[in-house]
Amino acid sequence: QVHVVESGGGSAQAGGSLRLSCAASGSITCTYDMYWYRQAPGKERELVSGTDRDGSTIYADSVKGRFTISQDNAKNTVYLQMNNLKPEDTAMYYCKTTTRGWWYCGEDYWGKGTLVTISS
Repeated sequence: QVHVVESGGGSAQAGGSLRLSCAASGSITCTYDMYWYRQAPGKERELVSGTDRDGSTIYADSVKGRFTISQDNAKNTVYLQMNNLKPEDTAMYYCKTTTRGWWYCGEDYWGKGTLVTISS
């Protein structure tokens, strides 16, 4: 059973920065692809950023140039450095990990979320 835990959410002023962390654990042989999603009230959950198994990174157009995703493979942890935050970034941020490598992998696991609130 894979466990996913997010941390680092909180409140910040517009123009400030926050750093989110997501740690995945529990799989011995599967590798992890990791993604950040967010969902604001009344809006659909959207992909913010992620890393795939080839090591490439993706960003939503709304956060390009402001957010940076990185990994610490030894700790199975992914970080989302969020700079120049805007009120529109206010949302619950969720980490999703997808296990890869073997027939029993390929499962999605979601964290419970961490709330980010940006004030003007």
